[in-house]
Amino acid sequence: LEDKLASTKDAFLKSSLMLVVDSVEPEKVHNLLQAELDKLDERHGIGRTFMESGGAFAPGFGMIGTLIGLINMLKQMSDPSSIGPAMATALLTTLYGSFLANLIFSPMAAKLSVRHNEEYLCRELICEGVEAIQAGENPKFIEEKLNLLVAQKKKKGKKGKGGDEEE
Repeated sequence: LEDKLASTKDAFLKSSLMLVVDSVEPEKVHNLLQAELDKLDERHGIGRTFMESGGAFAPGFGMIGTLIGLINMLKQMSDPSSIGPAMATALLTTLYGSFLANLIFSPMAAKLSVRHNEEYLCRELICEGVEAIQAGENPKFIEEKLNLLVAQKKKKGKKGKGGDEEE
């Protein structure tokens, strides 16, 4: 196992298996791996939350800009030549708010969520596999166990999107 680890590129997998190679107690290994999963979830959550908030707040800020533009327009009603540019500014801020929310922030938040779920699943598989190896389980059983976990996550992911599937 130690020889195979030298060629492994995944740092999480390498450090997780090194815990087993170094004969660390199973409970400590479980706690360390769970702590890593928790940190990953927290770290990714910060970026996702920022993008989701941007998507939620951008239209509101666009509307605030529109109101400010309309106020400026109404201030200058005596000068008909200034009404057009002030109205354009007012409408542009709504456009910018909608643009930022729907073409920047929300798609980025969705992409970050998908990427997080993929990475989290990979890390969960590593944790399950490492703990199974440490417990001395049969390699074929470990493979089946991990395949089942992947299938369950895929089914859960499809259910969350479509909602039509049965359990």
